[in-house]
Order: sequence, then C-alpha cells, then structure tokens
Amino acid sequence: MTSDAAHLLTKMLKDVSRSFYLTLRVLPGAVRPQISLAYLLARATDTIADTQIISVELRLDALRLFRERILGIHHKPLDFGDLSRNQGSPAERILLERIEEALSLLSSLPITDQQLIREVLSTITSGQELDLKRFETATGNNIAIPLTDPALNDYTYRVAGCVGEFWTKTCRIHLFPHAKLNEEQLLADAVRFGKGLQLVNILRDLPSDLRQGRCYLPAEKLQYAGLTPNDLLSIQAEPKFRPLYDSYLDIAQAHLAAGWDYVHALPRPCVRVRLACAWPILIGARTIGRLRVENVLDPGRRVKVSRAEVRTIILRSILLYPFKSAWHELFAQASARTDSR
Repeated sequence: MTSDAAHLLTKMLKDVSRSFYLTLRVLPGAVRPQISLAYLLARATDTIADTQIISVELRLDALRLFRERILGIHHKPLDFGDLSRNQGSPAERILLERIEEALSLLSSLPITDQQLIREVLSTITSGQELDLKRFETATGNNIAIPLTDPALNDYTYRVAGCVGEFWTKTCRIHLFPHAKLNEEQLLADAVRFGKGLQLVNILRDLPSDLRQGRCYLPAEKLQYAGLTPNDLLSIQAEPKFRPLYDSYLDIAQAHLAAGWDYVHALPRPCVRVRLACAWPILIGARTIGRLRVENVLDPGRRVKVSRAEVRTIILRSILLYPFKSAWHELFAQASARTDSR
C-alpha cells in the first residue's frame, strides 16, 4: 500500500468516521482495508446526499455518476468541485477532492472484494436517492412524511442493513471460510444489526430532522396516536408521543439484540471482529436506554453517549471477554434505562 493510500485509510478515515474509527481500527488486517474503503466511499456518498446548499437534482445526478463510477459503468474522472467547496467540514471537503484516489484503491483489490464493495455501495446509494426524492420538497415549514412501516424497514435495510451482509461476507471469505455456521441465520442477524443501528440514529435525530422538514415515522402511526408531524415540533407533545416512540425503540432494541446474537455466533477465536461488532451494539443499546428517559422532542438536548462512557464500554468488553457469562450480560447492562443528566 502506498503512503497516499495509507493516509486515506488511516488519517482521512479517522477524520470522517468519528467514533466508528475505533471499530474499524480494531479489525484484523485481512479485512480492514476492504471494510475501511467501503466505509470511506459510503461516507462520500452520504456527504453528497447531505449537501443541502446544492439542489436535490444536482445531488441526485452526482450520486448517479458516483454509483456508475463505482460499478465500472464508466471511467470518466469525477469532479465534485461545487460539492466539495460547499462542505462545512474540512475533512469531508478533502474526501470529495480525493475521491479518485479512493476509487483507485477499489480497483486494486481482489475481484471478489471489489464486487462485494460495489454491491453494498449500489444498495446504499439507492437508499440515499430514494430519501432525497421522498423529501425533495421538505422544509422546516413543510414537514414531509411519506413513509410507511414497510418503506421505513426498506430504507433502514438499504442504508445500513446491507452493510451487515457485506461485513459478514467479507469476514467469512477472509477470516473463517471453513467455520461451521448457520449461514442463513448469521446473515439475517447481520441485517438486523445494521437496521437497528440506523433506527437508533433516526429516533435520536428526530428533533433535528423535523426542523429540516423530514419525519421518518409513518403518518398512519402518528394519526392513530392523534398527532401530526407539526405537533412533534413542541416538546409539550412528548407525553402523548411517548408510547409510539417507545414502540420504535423496542423495534430498534430487538434488532440490536439480534445483532448481539450475531456477535456470539461468530467464531470465538475471532476476538477482534467480535469486539468490533460489540462496540456499536453496546453504544446503541446505551443510547436507547437514554432515549427512554429523555424528552426526545427537545431539539436543544441531543442524546449521546459520552466519550468517557464509550471508553468504559470498550475497556469492560475487553476485560470481560475471557468470561463468557459476564461478557454475554454486557448487552442487558447497556440497555438499562439511564438518566444522562
């Protein structure tokens, strides 16, 4: 690997991946480059989709060109000049400026890895495109709510559940190709793992999404609860909204519980992979515990797990790993209701 490539998959990755960088760095060397590159490319597509100062039409066009470039449909160099110049984050601006270097790394991987990365990126970008089209007219004064429960489930699969599949297939090929596993159940739990993490993000980010005109909770469910999207702009609506909100927290927690089953189904000697999977699950479960006790409609109080808590989660998971029973209980402990104040 050249020094430039190493920079992309280390320093650049750290700058744009925030806390997930810890998960990527603990992965074994046999799968770290592939998974890190896939994440880097997905982060670039996410940056494009989220650049609100650029019109939806231009963002959709940029995503289409990027997907075609990833899939090898064309090889014309990408120019994201306007997009990169409109980034508030210097790291995301540099990522878009260096996207051709990331794509060259893709072409240097073995064919099987290339194909898996192309498949997952194609699915992710399809979800991002659907999202842009659904909320094309959304503004803070015009809250769009086009989703049904099946559509929400499909969206969480496209942008996150498919990542669980990609992760599993990549690790299966390179780390435990001969292990006797229930392949169908492993992949199903991997999908739920990813969907659970995405649903936690959606539920946590509800106040900020509403003020951008986006509501991911189905209209029919809100109507049944006697609420409209505009009602959710008031923190006073939280008690009435809470039963519906908790039902989606329950779904997210059940998905993460399936993810925890996934972790335990992986071969026990694959310590690094199991830890890499355990950390986001435990952090997600901890977040759910917080969301159960906070006013989740308050835009001034974004629920998050502190860095100190993340360090504690990581340290305990490492120290307790040799003790199966104690390690297994980590998920239940992380899921406990927590007052973050």
